[in-house]
Amino acid sequence: MELNHLKSQWNEILFALEARNRVAWLTFFDARLAKLEGNLLHLDFSDSEKFSGDHSYLDSRTKFLPVLSEVIKEITGSDLEINW
Repeated sequence: MELNHLKSQWNEILFALEARNRVAWLTFFDARLAKLEGNLLHLDFSDSEKFSGDHSYLDSRTKFLPVLSEVIKEITGSDLEINW
């Protein structure tokens, strides 16, 4: 899979994630797809980090990462490892 292809499906992934778990969607909706190396997807949350206070949702990202992975696999057929 190429990053541009995944980006083209990202809104569909987010809609499916929201339908499954709204808190998971809130956790990942502002993620930017930074790069895809093999099956390793790097997410960038730098936009959410620029606000004052703690908007990183680090605990939620860790908790809901499996849900995001499942939705990505359902939509794209690719089993990706995700980090940030």
